[in-house]
Amino acid sequence: MNRAKAITILSLALLTAVPSWAADGSGMLDIEWTPMNILIAMILVLMLMVMGYFWYMTEVLVRNYREDLMKFKGIEPAPAEKVSKKSLWQQFSEQMWKIVPIEKEQNIDLGHDFDGIRELDNRLPPWWVYLFYITIAWGGIYMYIHHFSDIGTSQKEAYFEEVAEAEIQRLIYLEKEANKVNETNVVAISGEGDLAEGHDLYIANCASCHGQLGEGGVGPNLTDEFWIHGGGVKNVFKTIKYGVPEKGMISWRNQMQPVTMQKIASYILTLEGTNPPNPKKPEGEEWVAEETEGVVEEG
Repeated sequence: MNRAKAITILSLALLTAVPSWAADGSGMLDIEWTPMNILIAMILVLMLMVMGYFWYMTEVLVRNYREDLMKFKGIEPAPAEKVSKKSLWQQFSEQMWKIVPIEKEQNIDLGHDFDGIRELDNRLPPWWVYLFYITIAWGGIYMYIHHFSDIGTSQKEAYFEEVAEAEIQRLIYLEKEANKVNETNVVAISGEGDLAEGHDLYIANCASCHGQLGEGGVGPNLTDEFWIHGGGVKNVFKTIKYGVPEKGMISWRNQMQPVTMQKIASYILTLEGTNPPNPKKPEGEEWVAEETEGVVEEG
């Protein structure tokens, strides 16, 4: 048995055995029955068959070259090499190609001759046709698995999985973008959810010094139009970020993310003009908003 035959038989054996191994997961390979695993196994088997075919063709070329060389040298080939009986592999190859011999080409000649090139009615190679049939069969199997059974993932399930993955990626992107906020590009946000979160953050971290309603206490009043370190979202954000150590206000940049300070600053701006009871006297200078301070981002 030559090497090409061995590879062919091994390929066919694998092609026959893999579905049974994959079906119940209890075979030698313990393969989980999934369309992808079966497809990979079939591709591997087809690759082995192609390798076997090229191996065979290499042997044929070498044998023909040897015979030509022996004839050129005047050496009579051994009787064993003159055996014309076709091997199983040769028969299989002929069935896969169905090549019409040159001496019979007149039977498929269509009568069209262009510059000495004749048009023949050759059929498609059977291997190509069979492969086409396999793709059709696989399409039917795929439709059953993914549209009519519980084995595979349906289009609807795949859609929701991709949407969920996209949402995760979106949140990661927004978190990265949020961390790029600083005192030079920060804008006031007006979304109800963001302002509500800003209120909760203010109560938890700022109310002890500035009052529950922003009326002031240890720190200045945040409800009037007077500001010690400048009003507007950029100045308020900067004050929160770096603090005022000489007056006892700590820097929050190591304890809060930029987007968190942005929400607090945006909420503080909404306190102006609320007139809480017992407000602290105005401190600093009256702040006149610049045109750029009017930019509001809906969030």
